[in-house]
Amino acid sequence: MTLPRTHRDDALIAAAGLVCGLVLWSFGLHTQGPGTGLPDGPVVLVPLLTMTALALVRRTMPRTALLAGTVAVVGDQFTRGNLLTVVMFADIVYAAVVYGPPASARRIPVTTGLITIVVTIGFLAWFRRPEALLIGVVTSLISFFPAITGAVVRNHRQAADAARLRAEQTALLAEMDRREAVIAERARMARELHDMVANHLSAIAIHSTAALSLDDPKTSRDALGVIRENSVEGLAEMRRLIGLLRDSGGHDEPAAAPTLDGLDALVRQARTSGAASGLTFRLADDRTPDARLPAPVELAAYRIVQESLTNTLKHADPGEVAVTLRSADHGLTVEVTSPFGGARPGPRAPGSGAGLVGMRERIALLGGAFEAGPVEEWGEKIWRVRAVLPVREDDKEPSA
Repeated sequence: MTLPRTHRDDALIAAAGLVCGLVLWSFGLHTQGPGTGLPDGPVVLVPLLTMTALALVRRTMPRTALLAGTVAVVGDQFTRGNLLTVVMFADIVYAAVVYGPPASARRIPVTTGLITIVVTIGFLAWFRRPEALLIGVVTSLISFFPAITGAVVRNHRQAADAARLRAEQTALLAEMDRREAVIAERARMARELHDMVANHLSAIAIHSTAALSLDDPKTSRDALGVIRENSVEGLAEMRRLIGLLRDSGGHDEPAAAPTLDGLDALVRQARTSGAASGLTFRLADDRTPDARLPAPVELAAYRIVQESLTNTLKHADPGEVAVTLRSADHGLTVEVTSPFGGARPGPRAPGSGAGLVGMRERIALLGGAFEAGPVEEWGEKIWRVRAVLPVREDDKEPSA
């Protein structure tokens, strides 16, 4: 069994107490007069040496040091006495409260206070002289007051440790919030980038493949026209996104976000891009006239239609693509249906699946419902994207 290592400060206290006690003993300075206690001689050094040894373990074995120190200080009263023995005992009482277990820290001040009261009353009843009160004062100075001081110091240390722990936890939570905010912002940027550019790039990929695979000048010319149109629009969208991300210092107004008023142009563009694949497009806007929706809802609805049209250009079979908007009791319903069966001729653009993930994330942020997948309707298999965007009453914008 290895003994606990002595702290450097404890070794210094023990050494200083021993040296000072030996100096007082060599000069014959004692706490009691001649004729009291045991005869003069080295026996007076026994309590001092014991207290010096206990000072070495005042921090590592506080309860043991207190019990043995109490025996030593009582034994010192039967000799001529040494002042440093008493002083070092007071330090051991203080250390027992500061470094001891919580139960000892609570009990020692109470116990030393009761001992001080009992000693004071006992000596006052024995001597029946006011000077007996001095014994109670000395007892309190070497036991009760060191214990109270230790309790105060321990409480301050615990309060400081608790404050430091709270500060560390607050810093940790702030860092977690910062990371979550960064991740959320990156996800938002990824959705915006995908939704704005994927539609144009998909059309470019489809028509460039058609131009390369079909040896028809008119088809190639039409495909190049669609490629140029989508390239220009895609570049404009990229510039808008870069403008939003660049720190302009607050001097420039941010570009306006797309709204549902731009769905006609979006469907016309899809109709041009999908003509070579045998796709037709129909827009049915059954919203309440003059109804105004919050900007986040309009942006989400626009992006859902845009991404759904992009997916139809990539994967839909020839036939009609229907875009339907309906006002609901507490929001807006967006639905896009397209033929689905795997019988599409001609080139296809590759897909990554990020579009469906982005749409789900947008709807989840608004607290709505989203579903996408193949369904049977009138005996035909179609792919349906349906989103319900809720709008609270206090979020609705007044109509113009």
